[in-house]
Amino acid sequence: MSEKETIFSSKISYKGVFSFKEFYKFCYDWLNEEAGLSIHEDKYGEKLSGDSKEISVEWTGEKKMTDYFKFEAKITINAKDMTKVEINKSGAKVDMNKGSVEVKIKGNLIRDYEGKFETTAFNKFLRSIYEKWVIPSRIEHYEDKIIGNCDEFLSQAKAYLDLEGKR
Repeated sequence: MSEKETIFSSKISYKGVFSFKEFYKFCYDWLNEEAGLSIHEDKYGEKLSGDSKEISVEWTGEKKMTDYFKFEAKITINAKDMTKVEINKSGAKVDMNKGSVEVKIKGNLIRDYEGKFETTAFNKFLRSIYEKWVIPSRIEHYEDKIIGNCDEFLSQAKAYLDLEGKR
């Protein structure tokens, strides 16, 4: 069995005017292109109540870093109290959403994701020696990469929402 360790866990919140459709696309594209993750949508739910809408999205992104390490990201996007608003953008009327959105990300480092060291008790012992004495700096390097990617994603998402709301 592979070993999964959560390296990074954080969230951002935003309240204001934004386009959920454009924000969804921005997040998906950034994770796919900048972080190099292959994204799978685990859940997409919409709930209507009156003229407001709630949307819940859950993604899992994965990227093989080596034959031994894999980066896994769990992303949750929750939009609440979303209503349609029409704003004037450069003289043209544009449909946008008004409400609050929360983005959570959890970055995991998965070791021995193929279970090569799981065949016998002796192999498990060898894995513990390998991780403790041979590759601790490599583990730290990949942990730093995961923290950097997750933190940069949240920063970019926050900047996108802030910029979108000021137009």
